[in-house]
Amino acid sequence: MTDIFIAKNHDYGDSFSESVQELGPVAGFSVIMHKFNRLKNIIKGTHPLVEGESMEDTLLDMANYCIMLKIELAKRG
Repeated sequence: MTDIFIAKNHDYGDSFSESVQELGPVAGFSVIMHKFNRLKNIIKGTHPLVEGESMEDTLLDMANYCIMLKIELAKRG
């Protein structure tokens, strides 16, 4: 999970944190819901248009985003 976080933060910068700070927790929840929907489609056997993200990748992404949202919420007190 750490490797994924580092790689994505390198590629996207701190956009998750910035979005949550700017738009509130719903911005973080939205990303988690996108991952949930991807996972649901993988489980249902829907052929993805974007190749290469496995169920394991999606679960790890969701876990990272949940932790990141928890961190952002803790910053708010």
